[in-house]
Amino acid sequence: MRHKEKFKIFTTTITAGRYKGKKIEIPDIFTTRSSKGILKESLFNILQFDIIDKNFVEVFSGSGSIGLEALSRGAGQAYFMEYNKIAFHCLEGNAKRIDPSRSHLFYGDSFEKFTTIYEIVKKSPEKTYFYFDPPFSTRDGMDDIYDKTIALIESIEPQVAEMVIIEHMSKLDMPKQLGAFQLIKRKKFGRSTMTYYKPKD
Repeated sequence: MRHKEKFKIFTTTITAGRYKGKKIEIPDIFTTRSSKGILKESLFNILQFDIIDKNFVEVFSGSGSIGLEALSRGAGQAYFMEYNKIAFHCLEGNAKRIDPSRSHLFYGDSFEKFTTIYEIVKKSPEKTYFYFDPPFSTRDGMDDIYDKTIALIESIEPQVAEMVIIEHMSKLDMPKQLGAFQLIKRKKFGRSTMTYYKPKD
């Protein structure tokens, strides 16, 4: 990439599964941050073997570290969407190095691309995990990012989703119910909190 040298690149690694130890590149830009290691470990301790063969959708992908970890741990297909060109370039490289055949990349605004990906997973015989990690540093015109994220979740049909996970600012109090989903677990990690929803019984 022509301007890549202007940005510092950090690396993290896949922590478990088929691709354990493989490197993931993360650009040092304000819209992209790596999920903390402890937070990622907690997420996959909760999901464990339930994700095997399931679809995994990482809605605000950045460099794709969560979805690629899911693939390493046995998810069937992973879908990524990212609007930032620099982050998307890193995502392309990471997916190519780790699991290109099961990584499906979509460049553009997540709120615009979500419907396309949702229609794909809706046709799948396997249920889907949806992972939302809206950027904490909201860009111009995105002050309502959490309202828009909640609206996306409310559009998901319960028969399509195995679980919806949101990584968000700890000061944000997520509702107990979102559309067809109910809050089942919440874990706080300093400024970040993970909130888990499952379809209502």
